Amino acid sequence: MDLQKHAQTDAPRTSELRASDADRDRVADMLREALAEGRLTADEHAERVEGVLAAKTVGELDVFVRDLPAAHRDRPAAAAAPNRPTAGAIPPEPDENVVAVFSSAVRKGRWRASRRIHAYAVFGSVEIDLSEAVFEYQQVVIKAFSVFGSVEVRVPENVSLRGTGGGVLGNFEVHTLDSDEPEAPVVYVDGWAVLGNVEARPKRGKVVADLLDRVHRRVEKGLRKHL
Repeated sequence: MDLQKHAQTDAPRTSELRASDADRDRVADMLREALAEGRLTADEHAERVEGVLAAKTVGELDVFVRDLPAAHRDRPAAAAAPNRPTAGAIPPEPDENVVAVFSSAVRKGRWRASRRIHAYAVFGSVEIDLSEAVFEYQQVVIKAFSVFGSVEVRVPENVSLRGTGGGVLGNFEVHTLDSDEPEAPVVYVDGWAVLGNVEARPKRGKVVADLLDRVHRRVEKGLRKHL
């Protein structure tokens, strides 16, 4: 009986559990909806999303949506275990990995940017060029790690670019960019450069050509949802 009581006492509360990428994506989606509904300004949205990316626990995530109606709706049931998928369930999109070990790796041209991209350069170079990419998500997160290598990220001039990271005898630099369009995609770059280089900046003269059309479609979709 004492052992059972001790086990219950030691069990962490939900707010103390480590947050997963799925948890961060869920909260980021709530913030995006709040921005579209006019509940948050563009600056408030950007500040909260940066906090969401840095959050370590579920409790830290909840702080950013505590004052939003979406956070008080019934949450969806927990997903089934990976080895017992629900019939007909759509699996989540996997993260994309771009790896260069004593080599080079490039993503450029007309390609679909995943919600999360992991870039690893170990004695090599990684180039991620989003200037002609198709953005299917409002937030794209790039985790960049360079060890005796380099990671270069290039984005169109009409999206927002933000980041946070550090260097250990290396250079980590993100050229912050704020789009004039609040609904424009936002690219977040974070990570570390260890005796290497991580750099993210806009590519001069490159823009997302269909940005306004995509924004209008998103707004129309939101209006239909609330009718």
